Amino acid sequence: MEDVTITALDFERCYRAVSTRDSRFDGQFFTAVRTTGIYCRPSCPAITPKRANVSFLPTAAAAQQAGYRACRRCLPDAAPGSPLWNVRADLAARAMRLIGDGVIERGGVPALASTLGYSQRQLTRVLTTELGAGPLALARAHRAHTARLLIQTTEMPMSDIAFAAGFASIRQFNDTVREVFAVSPSTMRSESHRSPRADVVSPATSGLLTLRLPYREPLDTGWLAWFLSAHTVPGMETWADGSYTRSLRTPHGHATIRLSSQPGHVRAELALRDMRDLAPTVARVRHLLDLDADPHGIDEALGIGQASGGTGFTPGIRVPGCLDGPELLLRTMIGQQISVQAAATHTARLVNALGERIEGPVPRLFPTPAAVAEHGADVLTGPARRVAAIVAAARAIAEGELVLHSGRTAADLRRDLLALDGVGPWTADYVTMRSLADPDILLGTDLVVRQGAAHAGIDLARTERWAPWRSYLSMHLWKTALEHRGVFPVSTS
Repeated sequence: MEDVTITALDFERCYRAVSTRDSRFDGQFFTAVRTTGIYCRPSCPAITPKRANVSFLPTAAAAQQAGYRACRRCLPDAAPGSPLWNVRADLAARAMRLIGDGVIERGGVPALASTLGYSQRQLTRVLTTELGAGPLALARAHRAHTARLLIQTTEMPMSDIAFAAGFASIRQFNDTVREVFAVSPSTMRSESHRSPRADVVSPATSGLLTLRLPYREPLDTGWLAWFLSAHTVPGMETWADGSYTRSLRTPHGHATIRLSSQPGHVRAELALRDMRDLAPTVARVRHLLDLDADPHGIDEALGIGQASGGTGFTPGIRVPGCLDGPELLLRTMIGQQISVQAAATHTARLVNALGERIEGPVPRLFPTPAAVAEHGADVLTGPARRVAAIVAAARAIAEGELVLHSGRTAADLRRDLLALDGVGPWTADYVTMRSLADPDILLGTDLVVRQGAAHAGIDLARTERWAPWRSYLSMHLWKTALEHRGVFPVSTS
């Protein structure tokens, strides 16, 4: 077994986490056991291996690249994603976000490299150095996870699963499943029928799949419930009985999702037009709900839960992300200088006029940038300058002049947004924060944030001590202001 150890990982800290089966570290590193040839998540219930027999790796792909097989008891591939891909803004982190969205499956390593602005050789060298595996191995780990879900939750033929998971051939699919999980696909399916997996709620039929999406506790579900319900746009989104339902465009068509909070996980009901969109849809939902965050680290940095000198904020708040960057920008511009309710009304008018009609619990998709660029001026109302700015932004996206994807750097995206007519610092910061999951953007000019800061006794001119978590501070201050207005908390039942 190849001995690969990433020096950036603190061996003593990692071993303590494994010894105590600390689930907070699940997804942040993986334990490779030389004597068994298996890699696990830190919270694996198996007997703790001897110190001399383990090494710690930053990704599942690094473990697989070194010849280790996934533990069939703790399912390390089902752990929450690493919070580092949002905290870090370097090339490796941006590449991981794009790999999770399926860029390599759709366009290969050349597409990933060109999207990031690097040569394939440079990209491979950086990822291998930083993460212990190159882009193909990292994408292979994602394909293996998708394959496991489809094998265990559907009755799809294995050939269809291979195609849906992104494999180039049936042989590659069979070899990967055997190498990663140490069983054949058919054996894995028969075993799953005898012992259902914890991350699957119900088997999939005709593109319908229900999953449990894990996260690191605590999770302030009340905050997410308020945010999603308050910003719901009729026609493409609904909020009812504690569940959020909406449509979204996917790389191969569209999907409808229904999300609800359950003890220890988010229940996600997915209706996929094309099963190839399973992995990117799950990645985007996790991004929307910020499920890969490290709440313990964030809360500690913000002084939450401290006996004295703490902020008094609620533990586990999340920064809502987005499912689609262009949609986020256009919706944010529509909502400038008007109430949240008015913004929903204006956006609903646009959706009902220009959004593609689909079957399902919500009747339409958010319109494409091209549709808004061509017909938005006929539908949108309000100041002519604002309407023109929205249409111009849509045209810039449609023509490729403005690129909104999770692999961009915050500085570059913010610069490009500020170059648009009608986009000021607040809009640029808000869109950058949510589209890239940037953890350190202080919405210091936001009226509600300023009100929350006044209530909390926080000087917004002196927030350096809360870096790099000022996006989360902004959410806490937003919530504080809403609490004093009497509009929060909302019922999540």
